[in-house]
Amino acid sequence: MPAAANQPDIDAILARRHDNGADFWATTDGRIYVGNPFSTISSLVMLYELGVAKTHEAVKGGLNLILDAARDDGRIQVAPKAPMYPCYTAEAARVLCRFGMKANAAVKRTVSYFLENAHDSGGWRCNFTKLGRGPETKFANPGATLNVLDVLRWFPKYRTDNEVVDQAVESLLDHWETRHPIGPCHWGIGSLFMQIEYPFLRYNLFYYVYVLSFFERARDDSRFIDALQTLESKLEKGKVVVERPHRGLKGLKFCEKGLASKTATARYREIKKNIR
Repeated sequence: MPAAANQPDIDAILARRHDNGADFWATTDGRIYVGNPFSTISSLVMLYELGVAKTHEAVKGGLNLILDAARDDGRIQVAPKAPMYPCYTAEAARVLCRFGMKANAAVKRTVSYFLENAHDSGGWRCNFTKLGRGPETKFANPGATLNVLDVLRWFPKYRTDNEVVDQAVESLLDHWETRHPIGPCHWGIGSLFMQIEYPFLRYNLFYYVYVLSFFERARDDSRFIDALQTLESKLEKGKVVVERPHRGLKGLKFCEKGLASKTATARYREIKKNIR
């Protein structure tokens, strides 16, 4: 059961469920990734953080839309004519995993797809060019790679001693050192990345440390330890203070800018549990 203190935020998110034209934060033609941060996918991420169960009728409706978008090859098509990039598929699949659906056949197909289609540079790359054709665009996308690992972390057998996963983890640890914008979307590590953002909707320090903490390959690495210490240097009395919430979430208490967040702090404690 969600805490009573979370109910106003839950109600606010549920109140937006028809904003995109159809129910469950979707559009009339079935797009589940538009209207961020109140798309189907992002809204379900937030409701999970707030403790809403998968038995809730709105959550069930949103999850069914994601399952309807799952294809036989493991990819997930978030809009009728949208390309099925790894980032979109991972963001949708991680929602299914959060709500206890990792054993679903669609999720299993997605996991197989990721393991069989990793990029040569380590991690996963969306096959398009957004900001030019320089050599940096030929690398995997750190953001997409983090999202895929957020799916794979739900499967303990892939957290240790898996070559594809180890290479993906290494690519993110390497990015901590290089910090250069890479991949088609030019994902970099700069001042915005270093600001604590919550909930986990975009590539940032908190989400980076959280996901990597599940992988044995990362936990003892000096680069991960440095990232963790950077995160911990920002805590106030052991609590996570949100520095950069999505601007569209203004008014929601669980991720209010400049204030400690109980739900975000719970995720930090999960990091500490992982590294113990």
